[in-house]
Amino acid sequence: MLNTSRRFCAFALTAVALTLSSHVCSAKQVVKIGVSAPLTGNGAANGKDIENGVRLAIEEANAQHIKLGGQDVRFELDSVDDQGDPRIGVQVAQKLVDDGVVAVVGYYNSGVALPASPIFAKAGIPLIDPAATNPAITRQGLKNVFRIIATDAQNSGNAGKYAVSVTKAQRIAVMDDRTAFGQGAADEFRKAVQAAGGRIVASEFTNDKAVEFNAQLTSIKAANADLLYFAGLNNQAALLTKRMKQLGMHAQFVGSGGIADSIFTSVAGSAAEGAMAWEYGRPVESLPQGKAFAEKFKRRFGADTLTYAPFAYDCAWVAINAMKQANSAKPEVFMPALRTTQYDGITGKIEFDAYGDLKHPTSTLYQVKNAKWVPVTTISAE
Repeated sequence: MLNTSRRFCAFALTAVALTLSSHVCSAKQVVKIGVSAPLTGNGAANGKDIENGVRLAIEEANAQHIKLGGQDVRFELDSVDDQGDPRIGVQVAQKLVDDGVVAVVGYYNSGVALPASPIFAKAGIPLIDPAATNPAITRQGLKNVFRIIATDAQNSGNAGKYAVSVTKAQRIAVMDDRTAFGQGAADEFRKAVQAAGGRIVASEFTNDKAVEFNAQLTSIKAANADLLYFAGLNNQAALLTKRMKQLGMHAQFVGSGGIADSIFTSVAGSAAEGAMAWEYGRPVESLPQGKAFAEKFKRRFGADTLTYAPFAYDCAWVAINAMKQANSAKPEVFMPALRTTQYDGITGKIEFDAYGDLKHPTSTLYQVKNAKWVPVTTISAE
């Protein structure tokens, strides 16, 4: 009886050991990809657009049952709300580091990206930028920062040159929202106008929380401007356009990036008609995978993309593909593969230059016709 009992115990222990071993072998390696964007406040719609672009990429990657180092991987989204505030952005950047993310997709606001990016550099974590466009972001001497979207020097530079050489504007006004993005875009536009021999007759500014622009627009109207370039974001641009119409202004409205979306047309209403804006990249629907992406995004989230979801989706896949190429989720191992990326994304061909910027960026001019944004022309950066 004693021997039988011992044999049973030995069998039971063996079974437990095998079960535990099986669980260890089948356990998946959790790989966290961070997102930092404004999920509340004025930029929340675009922040959710970015977050959902990454979420969709992660869901698709998990459906592929990817292995790294011979181990099954489950990618997880670790998303933080930076509120478009530089101070909060720094705090939540440290949270992402503490959470153990291996890559970060961010930012929407250049003013948040600039102080937060060194935190990821110190931790050796790659930051892949889908939306923040101030040129200084990739000129800080940080080797971990990559951007898959045209910079303000390229996008606003195209806008300034086009205003003079194609639109033939004779009296140009410039206005910005005093953010790192707005000021940077306005400065690049001015430089391009002046280089093309154009004339700037008025320069005004507001702040990114303002909803009233009477003083600035009265000054611009008095200067008899025939074109107003506004460097700011969609909701504020729409309010500005409405006020221009109410004041009887006939200047052509031209916006910077982040304006040609449904938020602008919804808020501006009939005043949106004829408005123009320069956006980053080619029209998504004109790209080989663009239409399919837009359709699956709408099926998954019940809403159309705004400007940045395709870029955020590509950011996530660039990081995941670098991990696959290096066969590792360790940033120090897959970072070299990230630097040499050659990826055909939703937004086009993605390759990085020595600064981490896109090698072949493009910009597209859109105009509102019958309440919809319609592409006018696409220009490659020089």
